[in-house]
Amino acid sequence: MTVVVGMSGGVDSSVAALLLKRQGYKVVGLFMKNWEDDDDSEYCSTRQDLVDVASVADVLGIDLEVVNFSKEYKDRVFAEFLAEYEAGRTPNPDILCNSEIKFRCFLDHAMQLGADKIATGHYAQVREWSNDGRTDFQLLKAEDGTKDQSYFLYRLNQAQLSKTLFPLGQLYKREVRKMAAAAGLHVHDKKDSTGICFIGERPFREFLMRYLPTEPGEIRSFDDNRVLGEHQGLMYHTIGQRKGLHIGGIKGNQDDAGEHDAWYVVSKDMAANVLYVVQGHDHTALLRDRLTATQLSWVSGREPRTHWVYTAKPRYRTPDMPCEIDALGEGRAEIAFAQPQWALTPGQSVVVYESKVCLGGGVIDL
Repeated sequence: MTVVVGMSGGVDSSVAALLLKRQGYKVVGLFMKNWEDDDDSEYCSTRQDLVDVASVADVLGIDLEVVNFSKEYKDRVFAEFLAEYEAGRTPNPDILCNSEIKFRCFLDHAMQLGADKIATGHYAQVREWSNDGRTDFQLLKAEDGTKDQSYFLYRLNQAQLSKTLFPLGQLYKREVRKMAAAAGLHVHDKKDSTGICFIGERPFREFLMRYLPTEPGEIRSFDDNRVLGEHQGLMYHTIGQRKGLHIGGIKGNQDDAGEHDAWYVVSKDMAANVLYVVQGHDHTALLRDRLTATQLSWVSGREPRTHWVYTAKPRYRTPDMPCEIDALGEGRAEIAFAQPQWALTPGQSVVVYESKVCLGGGVIDL
């Protein structure tokens, strides 16, 4: 069986290829180039990543192919990324990249190469599950809860999962690094990439300003509508943001807020171009116990039950929170949480789970 492995130059995808080779598969490595605008800058690691992939492929004795998906990425991911920010929301392009590039363009290309399956270094699992005479492919959390990436994969469908292997799903990151070192892979101690793939380590606002020009407006207190300062554009701010407001030291009028408590973004008035802020991390305006989600995507293709206790993540780094789906219909879901959630953010994804099974989710639209 031939498996084409998406290799990024990191330790995870390298060990995924290593494990599949040891399991007897015919392994082909594929390096995807998804960004071209400034790939010679100090922030883009594409060239070094390709060197690392080539070195790993040489050690493993596998063929390597390089494919350029930059146009597809710009059309399907980056254009949506900019449109969402311009509309005042905070998108998650990694989720869109997975569904549109890594498990669509990459999958299609691999099938054209004659692959039986594709594989990536994601920390997640796929399980074939039979129920009521129907066989589904379930998306499961990884064993390593600190590295689980099922949140970013919730848009995958049955056809995509049926062709996908996640070799690292039952491993912990420390084991992966040990395996890489034992196999003589020089990337065993390579630092994990962070942030959005096409931005790299550069200042985020600086990057965004290249595509979305400044639109200065007022920063106002949510509680009493006082003008506290000026913002350079609503698209540069997100709900719950504390840093970069430049209004420190101004006292609020909340009795329970200390004089020097930090200010947080709580909402945006797009029509008036006003950014509203509150003082204090635990301000009641930052807490909500329900949300509306749109652009729904359910892994099995079937909607989950309403009024049934699930858990959900309204952002990647939050723990699973008990919830119910109150209503489903017309492409919308109403989700109620057992406890108020902090800084629910339009444009981010809420992902629903039943135990370790990722059911799917949608985009938050408060």
